[in-house]
Amino acid sequence: MAGTTAPFAKKTFGVTIEKLCKSFARVPVLKDVSLEVKPGEIFVIMGPSGSGKSVLLRHIAGLELPTSGRVRIGDFDPSDPATRQQIRLAMVFQAGALFNSLTVYDNLALYLREHRLGSEGQIRERVMHALQILSLEKAALQFPAALSGGMKKRVAIARALVTGPQLLLYDEPTSELDPVMSATITEVIAALRDQTSVTTIVVSHDRDLALSIADRMAIIIDGRIRATGVIADFAHPADPDIANFLKPTIDLKNPRFKQLENDHE
Repeated sequence: MAGTTAPFAKKTFGVTIEKLCKSFARVPVLKDVSLEVKPGEIFVIMGPSGSGKSVLLRHIAGLELPTSGRVRIGDFDPSDPATRQQIRLAMVFQAGALFNSLTVYDNLALYLREHRLGSEGQIRERVMHALQILSLEKAALQFPAALSGGMKKRVAIARALVTGPQLLLYDEPTSELDPVMSATITEVIAALRDQTSVTTIVVSHDRDLALSIADRMAIIIDGRIRATGVIADFAHPADPDIANFLKPTIDLKNPRFKQLENDHE
């Protein structure tokens, strides 16, 4: 484990996904997905609601087992419990997943205490360091119920940081936030990568986030990767589904919900 004053690992890992398929009750959700995320980059996975992007992220985190295909973090299988001894992976969940009965400080300290990763003084140093990075020192003794949505997101990120991650996963980090706070969280993600060089994978439907900070991104639609590339590659997408997702038009004379009604008749 890294030192207490800077709890971030220097070594980072890339992620390789090969022909990944996942079905639930024989219903395919991920279909032959292949991706490569380079060590130290910010990789954004975008797609419409229900496209399979969060399920894909859970496979990278080792929380789901593939129906077929494989996922590797470096040379390690994320679903193998032994991998946790080799790689420090942290995930920031969409809802934050904070414990409402614990203060902000105790939310961050919980993992370190349960795994006995230092004395109480060392744990305090690491927790306060993470809170300082996210400008949350004054919130240390507050409970989650007293925090704004944006502050809760930052606390969830700070909690991930105290583990010293080599791979940091975000599931819809700007969901339910106003535009200004969404921009703030986007800036946080970019700044943390620049400070720590951690490999960062972000699942999001937030176009502004992706276009602002992604080194590369992928578009997943209906469980399949439809395109992968740098931001410039998506300036004028030839695929009409990708164009409609990234630059949707509003047609009041022929609204989408009417089209959906016709599709289901």
